[in-house]
Amino acid sequence: MKKDPVCGMTVKDDGPHQFTHESVDYRFCSAGCREKFARDPAAYLGRDAHGEGHAGHTMEPTAATGARQTPPALNGEWTCPMHAEVVRDKPGSCPICGMALEPRIPTADDTENPELRDMSRRFKVAVALAVPLLIVAMGDMLPGEPVSRILSPRLRTWIDLVLATPVCLWAAWPFHERAWHSLVSRNLNMFTLIGLGVTVAYLYSVVATIAPGLFPPTMRHHGGGVPVYFEAAAVITTLVLLGQVLELRARHRTGAAIRQLLGLTPKTARRIGASGEEDIPIEHVHPGDHLRVRPGEKVPVDGRVLEGASSVNESMVTGEPIPTEKNAGDAVIGGTINGTGALVMVAEKVGSDTLLARIVAMVAEAQRSRAPIQKLADRVSGWFVPIVILIALATFAAWMAAGPEPRLAYAVVNAIAVLIIACPCALGLATPVSIMVATGKGASAGVLFRNAEAIETLRKVDTLIVDKTGTLTEGKPSLTDFVTTAGVDENEVLRLAAAVERASEHSLAAAIVRGAEARGVAMNASVADFASVTGKGATGRVDGRAVAIGNAALMQDAAVDTGDLAARAEKLREQGRTVMFVAVDGRPAGLLGVSDPIKPTTKDAIRSLRDDGIRVVMVTGDNATTARAVAQELGIDDVVAGVLPDRKVEEVKRRQEEGRIVAMAGDGINDAPALARADVGIAMGTGTDVAMESAGVTLVKGDLRAIARARALSRATMGNIRQNLFFAFFYNAAAVPIAAGVFYPAFGLLLSPMIAAAAMSFSSVSVIGNALRLRNAQIDEKV
Repeated sequence: MKKDPVCGMTVKDDGPHQFTHESVDYRFCSAGCREKFARDPAAYLGRDAHGEGHAGHTMEPTAATGARQTPPALNGEWTCPMHAEVVRDKPGSCPICGMALEPRIPTADDTENPELRDMSRRFKVAVALAVPLLIVAMGDMLPGEPVSRILSPRLRTWIDLVLATPVCLWAAWPFHERAWHSLVSRNLNMFTLIGLGVTVAYLYSVVATIAPGLFPPTMRHHGGGVPVYFEAAAVITTLVLLGQVLELRARHRTGAAIRQLLGLTPKTARRIGASGEEDIPIEHVHPGDHLRVRPGEKVPVDGRVLEGASSVNESMVTGEPIPTEKNAGDAVIGGTINGTGALVMVAEKVGSDTLLARIVAMVAEAQRSRAPIQKLADRVSGWFVPIVILIALATFAAWMAAGPEPRLAYAVVNAIAVLIIACPCALGLATPVSIMVATGKGASAGVLFRNAEAIETLRKVDTLIVDKTGTLTEGKPSLTDFVTTAGVDENEVLRLAAAVERASEHSLAAAIVRGAEARGVAMNASVADFASVTGKGATGRVDGRAVAIGNAALMQDAAVDTGDLAARAEKLREQGRTVMFVAVDGRPAGLLGVSDPIKPTTKDAIRSLRDDGIRVVMVTGDNATTARAVAQELGIDDVVAGVLPDRKVEEVKRRQEEGRIVAMAGDGINDAPALARADVGIAMGTGTDVAMESAGVTLVKGDLRAIARARALSRATMGNIRQNLFFAFFYNAAAVPIAAGVFYPAFGLLLSPMIAAAAMSFSSVSVIGNALRLRNAQIDEKV
């Protein structure tokens, strides 16, 4: 006999489930345990009877399976959200784009990202030093030049050096590392510019402070000193650190969707064994185990009903609010909620094979596969940086070859001048300021953007895939139809039916009660002898009258002939209604139709989107009859019905492969993978938190008409960002020829450092002023 290294069960030496690792044969109790071990043998080797592994680390639940895993040092992998081919065994930055790596395997751990903690600490120190540095450097702009009256120029320069050094060396160290890696790998990016600019400005200023005599007289001011750029280097560092903190926080929130999904997984299951029943950890459930699911409990794993009958709330998977009746032989899904009946089921899929685990995996995969859109600044820097470096080198060579004496001093000063003037200090503001203004503008219009990528992509969307329940419809059952037999008082029948349903916990019963209250029917009657007939309906006695309300099977059990009502019921079903018969004292009295009504604003929203050139596709987990009825009413021609979450993802992928830019709008847990996979995920603010965490855009009121406003804001924002990037580069780039000394032979003109500082300041002012114009953008389109 051997022990299964995964679950600890004793198994036979000749058992069918075997795996060889490092020349050692291991035996397993099931194929599920074998697969877990094969994926990561180190997670289970060396664990003792107390569940501890190497170095005494307790194995924690993994992302999708709930099985135990080793600490991050053994099996943790980090990958770049933009370049999936980059995989590292520890946190760090991507060697291609410089973005911070994130865990490849989703976990339920909600601890703070260590890189976020580090960047936040560096940012706080940078702010604490940059603020007084700016006050000292810019103080003479105030009336009376108060700083010059207190501090001499030489002392001010040394104070600048002391304040800027920790910022430019310690706080900016991650950027220096990323800039260096970008140069080594020849993948020039945003950090190349930032690292180069901060380094050059700081080193130039240090030399100017310590040895001002090295610079020619034309580069000195009236006090004999040389202008320095400490404040520029420190402010650039502080702004970029702020951007990194905001980015890391946003990416941590993105993982909240997976953590919430993991929270839906039951922690235990009640297994029925030869010696009785016992509650066991969910990771110890194996295919073939018989499990009991009591009323109100979550179904532990995917499987099939063996005994019993109940209604199961599967809204987390299908998105449909009406519970599904389950009887012997029907499939059940792990994580769904059992109703009032008791079930005995057989486990068929466990661990990473369950549907909920696959949803978690799909969300994680989609979030990794949807690379953030390359920022325009990075695309420009791809050619801007090498050109600037070449110009600086050419400037140095030209002054060394043909410049006046001292040639070396002129060559160094002018080469550095090119690098300084070409370093766009406003680049760090160009995108963030516009995004901040745009997100504020969107929030006031009922649209919440999670990131800049969603703002940039939304304007290009040409296909919108929409869920039905909760997106096109209200998302909860309502009493929409009421038919009575001839000679029967309508209010009396509804009063009796509502009195019985008030004692039921079924969601359809709640819809009937709400419908009766909305019609002003008196609700003071009490019910006696109430009985819930699982899968059929309910019965009771109200004011001495026997009342039965439910499906045709209940009427048959009560020997009630539904007669003409059966034909009326079939017509209502064709319109997507769920129909219940009402019998009073053994005779048919009427029928009730319950459905999920379409939102009042949906028709206008669909028409507006189609007029804007967007193709609308309905993809729903509801049945085809109901889906077609809703689509016909809304004028939607493309309908895909009866699908589970993985099929929704496939529908998004298929249209993306056709070259379309796809947005997905939904509100449920079952929509989360498709929301994450789409080019833009649009969640209803009235829906689940998991959907909102998976989406890039949230419509606060769940009104699809807000998509038109969001697209208008997207167009305005991207135009504004392009203008900002122009301002960020133009003033500096235009001054490069002057800095290089092109006009010196003819006019004796060299770029004064004061002019360079003014150009950088003016570009920042231009960027901020232009971004603030977004507050007045017109985004309220007619719908």
